[in-house]
Amino acid sequence: MYYNPVGQLEDKLIAALEKARKQVLQDRELKESEFPPVEVEVPREKSHGDYASNLAMVMAGRLGENPRRLAESLIDNLDLEILEKVEVAGPGFINLTLNKSWLVEALDKILEAGRDYGRTNQGKGQRVQLEFVSTNPTGPLHVGHSRGAVVGDVVASIMESAGYDVYREYYINDAGNQIDLLGESAYLRYQELFGRDIIMSENSYRGGYIIDIARELKKQYHRELLELPEDKAAEIAREFALEEMLKLIRQDLKKFGIVFDNWFSERALHENNKIQEVTVELQDRGYVYEKEGALWFKSTEFGDDKDRVVIKSDGSPTYLAADIAYHKNKMERGFEHLINVWGADHHGYIERMKAVMEALGYKRDALEIIIVQIVTLLREGKKVPMSKRSGEFVTMREVLEEVGRDAARYFYSMRSTDSHFDFDLELAKKQSTENPVYYIQYAHARIMSIKDNAGKLLEEMEKGDASLLKTEEETELLKLLARYPEELKIAAERRACHLVAAYAHELAGAFHVFYNKCRVITEDRELSLARLKLVEAARIVLRNVLEVIGVSAPEQM
Repeated sequence: MYYNPVGQLEDKLIAALEKARKQVLQDRELKESEFPPVEVEVPREKSHGDYASNLAMVMAGRLGENPRRLAESLIDNLDLEILEKVEVAGPGFINLTLNKSWLVEALDKILEAGRDYGRTNQGKGQRVQLEFVSTNPTGPLHVGHSRGAVVGDVVASIMESAGYDVYREYYINDAGNQIDLLGESAYLRYQELFGRDIIMSENSYRGGYIIDIARELKKQYHRELLELPEDKAAEIAREFALEEMLKLIRQDLKKFGIVFDNWFSERALHENNKIQEVTVELQDRGYVYEKEGALWFKSTEFGDDKDRVVIKSDGSPTYLAADIAYHKNKMERGFEHLINVWGADHHGYIERMKAVMEALGYKRDALEIIIVQIVTLLREGKKVPMSKRSGEFVTMREVLEEVGRDAARYFYSMRSTDSHFDFDLELAKKQSTENPVYYIQYAHARIMSIKDNAGKLLEEMEKGDASLLKTEEETELLKLLARYPEELKIAAERRACHLVAAYAHELAGAFHVFYNKCRVITEDRELSLARLKLVEAARIVLRNVLEVIGVSAPEQM
């Protein structure tokens, strides 16, 4: 079920303005096709109406006429029953004030649609693969991974609500030296548990989690590994440690409410010769050449600042080579659009991967990159140290255990990914309206309290006449509820979870204002039914938007 009252309303306004423009141009030589599309926008000032258009000023530039006079002419030819007032403002803006007939209709549609309200068919079922987190499985997910994890998951939910077929994927970097080093570190700690003296190399992983893995290794194999040749024992330790780390990462993500459709192994690319195959393919296309014993990708032909090595002089593939094979694999699986969520340290990698897509014969913009800036933890206004020399660091799990899933998911969602984010741990734990997630959830709990006190009036709520909702607080809440599908649509277009988080906070604010100014259950039965209808619509939309963010909607607080 798709219903977008604001989108439909804007289409009506644009159509009416286009018709008025056609009438005004009848006696002039210029044609409609010579003008840009008609646009309407929501003014910043409420006194400027519900919508405004710069159509008269655009036309005036082409016609060489006075924009205010043109605006008056357009208004004279504007015919739309949902308009209550139309006026010229400033240098020639046309300000449009709507009557409430469309809001009454929107309210009924919200109640009818329920959980489907807000959903659109914008994506038309386009198959999108969204890869995020994808950190090396050599340690627990830390706080730096948390933001990208939540952003990826919420963007996926937003796009699903907008009609895209989204597939969440985690790319496991389970090939290469870092995995060998993980196994070596675990094996050394395992030996230490039996009293052997060990020497950890400079590059060894030293976190407490390595000791935990060694204990599990000892529990399963006892002294067995000590009796095996060292290379065989190290191999067993490597595979065991890798599986333990992946198990831990899966557990942490699940606690965060994040579940992937697929975990793709980098090893599969090596084992199935996919890296060699794609390298040969690029050679045949003339995009890979040999120099100094290595194979180089001609990424400069596609806008990169320099060519890149794909196969080293010793014959081993680079990370780029594996990524080329992986992205080819993605497209071969039938995905129409790829989105990668990367950390800020990957910014320089964008151009070479865009070059890869072009070299493989795909459209450059078939690959989209979302860069997520770094997170700084704050406690009482002071920066929390993120890591220590011992290899310990603030993990995703620790943040989750301290502030809870709801606060963590909302806080990671509420800022643009372009911005550095200061995560205030104390604020996230506050049970007061200062805490944005508490403020939003409190609005939902208030709604449930109203419904609990409504008694038998709830059974007759559908009879409520929304035209009785006339106060400014009621009207503003109604308009905001009607806006939700449009907000979701824009957030999907921009891949911007912070827009949905901001909308949730704005909606909660509008409800709190309404709650404080407008008593719902009154002696006026008809007004009570109308307000109950509005309250139920607010509950539906609040629940729907919180569900997209992955935050619960509590019934009491």
